[in-house]
Amino acid sequence: MRIGSHLLRNRLIVAPMAGVTDRPFRQLCKQLGAGMAVSEMVTSNSLLYGSSKTARRANHDGEVDPISVQIAGADPAMMAEAARHNVERGAQIIDINMGCPAKKVCNVMAGSALLQDEALVGRILDAVVRAVPDVPVTLKIRTGWDREHRNALAILKIAENAGVQALAMHGRTRACGYSGDAEYDTIRTVKAAARIPIIANGDITSPEKAKFVLDHTGADAVMIGRAAQGRPWIFREIEHYLNTGTHLPPPEVAEIHAVLLGHLHDLYAFYGDATGVRVARKHISWYTKGLVGSSAFRHAMNRLDTVAEQLAMVNDYFAQAARADSRLRYETDARPNMEIEPSASRLAA
Repeated sequence: MRIGSHLLRNRLIVAPMAGVTDRPFRQLCKQLGAGMAVSEMVTSNSLLYGSSKTARRANHDGEVDPISVQIAGADPAMMAEAARHNVERGAQIIDINMGCPAKKVCNVMAGSALLQDEALVGRILDAVVRAVPDVPVTLKIRTGWDREHRNALAILKIAENAGVQALAMHGRTRACGYSGDAEYDTIRTVKAAARIPIIANGDITSPEKAKFVLDHTGADAVMIGRAAQGRPWIFREIEHYLNTGTHLPPPEVAEIHAVLLGHLHDLYAFYGDATGVRVARKHISWYTKGLVGSSAFRHAMNRLDTVAEQLAMVNDYFAQAARADSRLRYETDARPNMEIEPSASRLAA
């Protein structure tokens, strides 16, 4: 899989998720098998460039190449400036958000709301591609605004004419949100007509599902979002399955404990202790969702306010789990449902 001059190690990409795909999470997913990770979206409003949140989102220190940054907005000139601003700060690929379904985003005619105005889509893409001529521009969309207005094919042609170098598509309309099943037939239709790489996104929660989507759609890569929350090793599991047709054994308690601790320390260092503890709560919840005894653990965890308390409780929980079994035990025999509703996407910096 190649995007511009960047040759990815495989066909597995971390989807941009607001409040989730910060630098610590992107780095972790890359370490555990992802070929690329797209940042949470960055506002195109230059008035917010000086805020601490926007500064953190533009921080790529030590991040493994390629560095893909998603920008969001509805004004062509502002989007062009946002592309230049992020390239100056290390972005090697600029991704444009026309797929976010959140009301907060769509109400300002950004995200998937832009699919209603194909002329504006063209102006934005033209402006951004011209603004960063030496950097590949990619685009994330949905299949359309609603079931009566699926225009992914039209958007594909606009993107190709503008010089966009890859298209990622979530297989639902904006109106669908995250309900119903992803439309893999639509993605297949778009891929058949495309001259640029197509990345399939939506409901990819297992190695078998990843293989099915790649085979069914003919897509060049798959993009995985919610299924990686609390399960970043899903990328190595899928990579192994695609290469061998066999499954890796599930990670042992000791490894998951080590992965989580490393993630937590990266969050504390990245955000500072106070914010880091708050951000860490949701990740701890995702890592332990569905595990035996985890409900009481998560309830107690959400009441802790310090790094020391948080780490101590995590260590105690996993020590008890390891004494019970070398593998994590879930409340039922089935793996936990990975279709977790994402945090509402937002443009606020």
